[in-house]
Amino acid sequence: MARQEQQQHLQVLSALDAAKTQWYHFTAIVVAGMGFFTDAYDLFCISLVTKLLGRIYYTDLAKENPGSLPPNVAAAVNGVAFCGTLAGQLFFGWLGDKLGRKSVYGMTLLMMVICSIASGLSFSHTPTSVMATLCFFRFWLGFGIGGDYPLSATIMSEYANKKTRGAFIAAVFAMQGFGILAGGIVTLIISSAFRAGFPAPAYQDDRAGSTVRQADYVWRIILMLGAMPALLTYYWRMKMPETARYTALVAKNAKQAAADMSKVLQVEIQEEQDKLEQMVTRNSSSFGLFSRQFARRHGLHLVGTATTWFLLDIAFYSQNLFQKDIFTSINWIPKAKTMSALEEVFRIARAQTLIALCGTVPGYWFTVFLIDVVGRFAIQLLGFFMMTVFMLGLAVPYHHWTTKGNHIGFVVMYAFTFFFANFGPNSTTFIVPAEIFPARLRSTCHGISAAAGKAGAIIGSFGFLYAAQDPHKPDAGYKPGIGVRNSLFVLAGCNLLGFICTFLVPESKGKSLEEMSGEAEDDDDEVAAAGGGAAVRPQTA
Repeated sequence: MARQEQQQHLQVLSALDAAKTQWYHFTAIVVAGMGFFTDAYDLFCISLVTKLLGRIYYTDLAKENPGSLPPNVAAAVNGVAFCGTLAGQLFFGWLGDKLGRKSVYGMTLLMMVICSIASGLSFSHTPTSVMATLCFFRFWLGFGIGGDYPLSATIMSEYANKKTRGAFIAAVFAMQGFGILAGGIVTLIISSAFRAGFPAPAYQDDRAGSTVRQADYVWRIILMLGAMPALLTYYWRMKMPETARYTALVAKNAKQAAADMSKVLQVEIQEEQDKLEQMVTRNSSSFGLFSRQFARRHGLHLVGTATTWFLLDIAFYSQNLFQKDIFTSINWIPKAKTMSALEEVFRIARAQTLIALCGTVPGYWFTVFLIDVVGRFAIQLLGFFMMTVFMLGLAVPYHHWTTKGNHIGFVVMYAFTFFFANFGPNSTTFIVPAEIFPARLRSTCHGISAAAGKAGAIIGSFGFLYAAQDPHKPDAGYKPGIGVRNSLFVLAGCNLLGFICTFLVPESKGKSLEEMSGEAEDDDDEVAAAGGGAAVRPQTA
């Protein structure tokens, strides 16, 4: 079978699969990774400045505590980018298969640059109109970010060799951790500079003076700086050639694919246009996303990638539920009235930076180093299993963890939960959809899987924000919910379901993209395999 596949393969695809790790691999990682760095910075930096927005635009000096965003406004400001991301993943995923990865790649980056700057320029006369303008640009920022998910994953998978493909895609995704970390560091620097230049008393000492007029520049600068890394990599994105797999297998231009990859790999590659035409004739490769043939070959795979990403993101983005408990229990963030506006921003950024440094970044890089050793399947199963265990460990003795003196254990359990999210399904759900679908549907299917994940993120971030409210003493503006402890039990159940749904997803370690997608098979082979269900079966060992 291996010899038959080798004979059927175009030389340009075989050369990519067998290529040693070269400079162009690292260039592709940096160019694609900087997009993800920007994505993470833009998506997560808003949570660092929402308290400041509440102080600037919603403070009532007659009240004992400083202002905060009303629940509906807070949900809109934090969540509108997620809605845009979901829409962008579907649209640009589809467009990437229709127009090519490279042509669409530049559009997403430009949209991110323009909307990052526009978000910081949200001026108006009333708080409501400022928030409305901010939400408008944050939606379109999210729309551009959404396109980066399927395109970056697909481009990296199609450039990589099959031996280290998982590590390369994981390295692109790992830049998300550095983006979150950078958001915290930038906020620390800017808030420190403004605190030093414009000192202010605590709110309880001087209600009007605790929020200096210059604080309005802080959140705007932080948001606008998200445009910088994207702007710096735009030129290099435009210089990248179209992936050979798209050019050959989708655009049916073997000559251009060979010419492009000859320059990249610095070897002579034959055109083989006749061989490509024979492959197209021999393989029934024209079936569409909604065809019976796709459902038979890849239907369960798509269900698996979409459901696991959906369930993972419910739990992953629900981390906001515990951060309030962690930060207050270890006194990282005192009561708002005991601080000035800029001091509160500084303390929130410091806490988020430490969490990113200790829990978020390490998990990503464990995946990078181990994914091509132990495989995607094992890492995803382990991650979901350990997340279930640690969330139950938080939920069962929840009252014990939140009593004075036990907060160190709470922090440790919390950190391990999200370490195993990142060294687990948060990485693998991004990687696998870029490897197991046919080239002409790869970006679309990745976009569908990612959009399912963002639907889970919306539920995790906002559904559980309401659900986790104390049944007896909800926060101001919220209705009573089921409480944090019961929410943790529900989230543990989501992780357990994710563990089960992982069995729908095949192992792709060490296999070529054409072998995984069934594009290397003849029609006769495919018919013979149809009795077993799919072109590639899950491999668990």
